Parts: sequence; C-alpha cells; structure tokens
Amino acid sequence: MAYLASPSLTLPTVPGGARLAAAPPRRRRMAVVRADVREIFMPLLSATMKEGKIVSWTASVGDRVAKGDPVVVVESDKADMDVETFHDGIVAAVLVPVGGTVPVGTPIVLLAKSEEEVPLALARAQALSQGQGQEPPPPPDATAAAPPAPTPVAAPTKGVASPYAKKLAKQHRVDIAEVVGTGPHGRVTAADVEAAAGINPKPNAAPPPPVGSPPPPLAGGALLPPVPGGTVVPFSTMQAAVSRKMVDSLSVPTFRVGYSVITDKLDALYEKIKSKGITKTVLLAKAAAMALAQQPVVYASCRDGKSFSYNSNINIAVAVAIEGGLLTPVLEDADKLDIYLLAQKWRVLLKKARTKQLQPSEYSSGTFSLSNLGMYGVDKFDAILPPGQGAIVAVGASRPTVVANKDGFFSVKNEMLVNVIADHRIIYGADLAAFLQTFAKIVEDPESLTL
Repeated sequence: MAYLASPSLTLPTVPGGARLAAAPPRRRRMAVVRADVREIFMPLLSATMKEGKIVSWTASVGDRVAKGDPVVVVESDKADMDVETFHDGIVAAVLVPVGGTVPVGTPIVLLAKSEEEVPLALARAQALSQGQGQEPPPPPDATAAAPPAPTPVAAPTKGVASPYAKKLAKQHRVDIAEVVGTGPHGRVTAADVEAAAGINPKPNAAPPPPVGSPPPPLAGGALLPPVPGGTVVPFSTMQAAVSRKMVDSLSVPTFRVGYSVITDKLDALYEKIKSKGITKTVLLAKAAAMALAQQPVVYASCRDGKSFSYNSNINIAVAVAIEGGLLTPVLEDADKLDIYLLAQKWRVLLKKARTKQLQPSEYSSGTFSLSNLGMYGVDKFDAILPPGQGAIVAVGASRPTVVANKDGFFSVKNEMLVNVIADHRIIYGADLAAFLQTFAKIVEDPESLTL
C-alpha cells in the first residue's frame, strides 16, 4: 500500500525573528492519498524452487476475487499448484502470460481494491514492464569519476642491472645508465634493455601437450557445439530441477553394494493379495522400512559435510516416472502402517503425482529412497543418490535362476538383484551388508509384511 504525503509549509521570517503574519501559525494536517494496489508474487512452492511457470490463470482481468480464492496455477519444479490471493480486490493487470517463466519473488499480477484504483494498477503494470519498478541505480562513486592520477616516471638507474641485461646492453650498444628498470628496486632486466633497443620480446610458447593426452576440457559454462540437424528442446521447470539435483549429487562420495534375494514366497504373497490393491512396489517399500528400523544409520543424512543426523521417521521416497520428468512421492512412517493402509496411501500419492498435484510435504520429506525398474524387465541398475539422503535401493526384476542350496542341490528359484547406493561419509559397507541381510530375510519370509 503506497502512501503519498504532501509536505508541510513553513512561513518565512524577517530579521529579528518577527513573523510577517501576526496570527500564530496553524499546523496543517498532512493529506494522505492511499493507492490500494496489491502485487501477487511468484511464490516459493518448494525448498528447491528457483522459478515458476504460469500454467493457467483461473481469474481473468476484471474479475473480483476474495481472500483465499485461487488466482493462478503455477508449475513448480515438482507439481502444478493453485496460488491463492491473500487480499480482496479486482484483477487489474496480468503481468506474466500463460507459459511465461519468472524467478521466485517476481510480481505476476496486480490487484486493485476498487474500480477507482484500476488506472493506478495499469500505470504500475506499465512501469513494471518498462523496468521502472526497480530502484534507481546508485549514483556513481565520486572517486571513480575523478581522473586517474598521473603515473610517476621512474628516474634512470645508475647501472644496477642483471648480468644478462648488461650483456645485452653491450651487444645492442645501449647505454644501460639511461635505461629505466622495471625489476625489483628499479633493477634493469633483459626485457628493459630489449625495449630500449627497440626489440620486440618473443612470446612465450606454450609447451606442446604430451603425446596421447586427451584434449583439454571445456571451460566452465562453455557450450558444446550443436549437432547438425538436431532440435534443441529447452528443459521444463521439472527437468531443470532434476538436472540441478543430479549435478549436486555428484559432490557426494557414494559406494554400491549388491545382493541377490530369492522371491518365491514374496511372489506367491503378491499373487494372493494383489486383488486388494497391493502392488509389488508397496511390498518392497514395506520390507525396506522394516529393515531400516533395525539399521538407523542407513536412513541418516549428512547435509553440511561436517555432521550427520539420525532421522526420527522412516519415510520412503519412491521414484515415479511421469511425462516430462521424475517425482518421488513419500510414504511417511512406512514402518508403522500396515500393508493395506500403506497401499491405500500409495494409490492417492500416485494419482497426485501423475496429475502433478503433489504438495511439497508429499515429495520432500523422504529419508530413504526406492527405485523399482523390475516391472520393465530390468535385471540390475544403479540409482543416483538424492541430495540430503543417506541411501537409495535399486530393485531389478525377479527372474527364474538356477541356484544351489547349502547341501549342494540345484533348483530353479525366482531371484531378484538389489543394489544399494549410499553416502560413504556416514554409511559403511558393514552397515549396508547388515541392512541387505535383514531386507532379504523379510522378502524371503514375507508373512511379517501383512501383520
């Protein structure tokens, strides 16, 4: 809310302190004009959000809205979310069109309190579009505007020179006493003598690269040349967020531990209860949560590189591929919920993920991650550790495999390969081995999953 105040007026005085008017001065009240024009800014919808994209406007110019009404749908780095207004008013000007992307904190729409303020809002919108809404730049520094001081000219030296400089002076018949030295304490160098003789210095040639060495890497920020005939597609907001997280994860020292798990009993249990909406992913998430309860360090987290914290909740973030990106809905307290309630919660989260309606608390609270590509027939793969988490488990497909028991007899059993990728700053090989052994026991004897 802007306030415009008219300055108070002061009557002039004459010498001696006598006023021109005999009547005592009356204090004038300041006239205040209030321009009720509100700005709605691009909100911060998640901790990793840098910018937002306008998906659609639910309110049009001229519409009257009340506090709490949705005004616009914004695509963040994870979901499409309705943005509500905190004020009553009239939508006077839309500053960002549908499809536009702006940084967090940028004005996107102006509200006028009444129809009388609509012209003020339009003038404000025009000023913002011309960049007048920003503060004027600071005045130039007086010291920067001052002319540079003249460079003092060094006095000729008295023959203080290096032996090689003296040799060059004699060779080129240069009076070394008249040469101005640029070396330490005015010492004349060979370059000074060559300059006095009018000889251009030879450029220092870079040493040739060793035979068989790879070409130097591109400088930071350099762009690779485009592929002829290719089509450049800019990242969506979600893809840009995924890209940033993947780059951030490269700074974490990780290691991998693999394990093979027999799934005959788990497969039989799945066939028995899948009609009740239980998926294989939910069974695996429940098994992982139960194993994590016995190995708290595996779902700990290190965020600053100097310490780590044990998390109080086992929240399983499950990777879900959607059109144009990847989301990780979180099954909170997965160790405490029974398998049927967990499956019900997963169906709700999955529907929200595919329609990009997840709330920040539903995708940013994970303490351990699970990625399952078994339904695509993938045998084995490595996942990338999400920043801020201690470990992620990558689950492959269950396939018939010839195995030998402890007595040496061969049989065919369904076997599943599991890889766990962990932050080696806080989790060690023995920790993952213990977790995988517990996980395998639960999967190979899954009756406890339904208790």
